[in-house]
Amino acid sequence: MERHAEIPLGTVRVRSVNPKKFAMWLFIITVAMLFAALTSAYLVKQSEGNWPEIVFPSLFNTTSVLIVLSSISLHFAYIAAKRNNLLQIRIGLAVTTVLAISFLVGQYLSWGQLISQDVFFVGHPAGSFIYVFTGLHAVHLIGGIIFLAIVLYNAFNYKVHSKSLNQLEMCVTYWHFLGGLWLYLYLFLVLNN
Repeated sequence: MERHAEIPLGTVRVRSVNPKKFAMWLFIITVAMLFAALTSAYLVKQSEGNWPEIVFPSLFNTTSVLIVLSSISLHFAYIAAKRNNLLQIRIGLAVTTVLAISFLVGQYLSWGQLISQDVFFVGHPAGSFIYVFTGLHAVHLIGGIIFLAIVLYNAFNYKVHSKSLNQLEMCVTYWHFLGGLWLYLYLFLVLNN
């Protein structure tokens, strides 16, 4: 007969958190606080008056669609991993990576659209904030693309599957955060222009 270890009365079971996931959540909270501080600074500076209305690059609409599609394709890869469908994991991760790089290219080209309107990083704070918001988001997105590349590499080496989801789960969480952050920034800028 199989015997289970008995837990003495009054003993509290401790649940452990994966230290890498915990560190990632701390990083996400830090980034969220950074952007909350920047958007607050934007509102304070804007309230001083003399704030020009800027026509936002049309590419912002395109990049917004790209970031949403990349979250969907990454979630597709996550579902495939839970089902041990290695081909679909690889496809989902590869599509997400291509969409992410396309997002970055679109953001870079949108800076060209801003420059054509005489909106520069140096000059009026309205333009400076747009470059800071999009530039900082791009830096964090580059980190996400590196993370995606690592997970994609591991997927091709059979290290991403239903019994090994931690790395992919972290990547999905961070990527959804970046997508949500971009949508927040875009809506914030449109509503506070």
